[in-house]
Amino acid sequence: MPQIRPITDLRNTTEISEFCHANREPLFITKNGYGDLVVMSIEAYDELIGTARTDAAIREAEKEFEADGVLLDARTTLPALRRKHFG
Repeated sequence: MPQIRPITDLRNTTEISEFCHANREPLFITKNGYGDLVVMSIEAYDELIGTARTDAAIREAEKEFEADGVLLDARTTLPALRRKHFG
């Protein structure tokens, strides 16, 4: 269940930091009763961004496949990519 707190709770930075690190989930901050900010640990943010990038890459690959229907054989493609990018 999401944690929602008023903006005045940001005065207690240690408590906010400990909550975000312990729960690895965002903390929603309200101002005048309306959503205003989201606070999360760097680890949770990195995980969120990593997931978003992976999802975007999968969507792009699915679009490419729908457009041309070409599948590449991993046994030949991966070694070629390794040579190209890692020498």
